Amino acid sequence: MDRRVCGKKGVGFMNCFYCKGALRDGVTAHVIKLKSCIIIVKGVPCTECTQCGAVFYDNAVALRLEGIVKEMKTAVTEVAIVNYPAA
Repeated sequence: MDRRVCGKKGVGFMNCFYCKGALRDGVTAHVIKLKSCIIIVKGVPCTECTQCGAVFYDNAVALRLEGIVKEMKTAVTEVAIVNYPAA
């Protein structure tokens, strides 16, 4: 499943970039694999394709995910699971 960053929801494209399927608002788990650990962020708001399942994040969500990853890189654990709304 591909994950992309887009601008404001619904702006720029109304259909999936890949298959032209319809897009809908949704929630997903975002997995980041780093050299020393794996970070799983649950409950991430997204726009997803109803046809192929591609996931897109708006800029605010992408920036927040970057902040979560930066913060969790310092955690002394191999696997970190974070809830997006609580982060």
